[in-house]
Amino acid sequence: LKAGSAGRGAVKVQAPGPITLAAELELANGHRAITDLGAVRDLAASLAEGVAVHRAELARRLSTTVVVQFDEPVLAAALAGRLTGVTALNPVHPIDDALAVTLLDECVAAVDGAAMLHTCAAELPWNVLQRSVIQAVSVDASLLDDAGLDGLGEFVDSGRVVVLGVLPTSAPQPRPTVEQVAAAAAAVTDRLGFPRAVLRERVGISPACGLAAAPQKWARAAIELAQRAADVIAEDPQAIQ
Repeated sequence: LKAGSAGRGAVKVQAPGPITLAAELELANGHRAITDLGAVRDLAASLAEGVAVHRAELARRLSTTVVVQFDEPVLAAALAGRLTGVTALNPVHPIDDALAVTLLDECVAAVDGAAMLHTCAAELPWNVLQRSVIQAVSVDASLLDDAGLDGLGEFVDSGRVVVLGVLPTSAPQPRPTVEQVAAAAAAVTDRLGFPRAVLRERVGISPACGLAAAPQKWARAAIELAQRAADVIAEDPQAIQ
């Protein structure tokens, strides 16, 4: 999860996080599963078990480190009570912060801590993430406002890792250089007042969001740019302009 070449050879698998999973699945009565706390806990337990088995099998077959990315695009909306119900008369009440922390921690524990949380949403509940055992968070750097930067700074300052999405999911024109990608990540930590060494130790680089819909040519190029920029950062973060 760090910048640089240490992550070469590691494999990442993705799964919806427990909150997003419960928010997007429907019960037999048509309501979101997140409206039933029993269903929420059951889904989270099943998710944790299934992902743990899948990760262990991949690690055995590939003989390498396997990291699980839990995607939580609706986490902030679920905590704030902004999810819509079946009708206006059936509101989806906010999920409790403490419960969210518990569910996330259970999923992380199931994969022995080899997990990161990802979201492409403009908001991220940093107060919840600070209370959790999650050691790495992946965000779209272009969506970070002042509050987001403050939360990110506190998260990194607590000794954890942030993966900055500084590459678009569709091919930009012109295509950025490796140096420009590295500089985009450095601009975030510079704005927070962190020493450049933090870039090497606790910052990763990635596309802003998933590349499933991206043309294969750009998907390959984006991954290569991210890795090469991480190598530049690992070699000499002070030299980035």
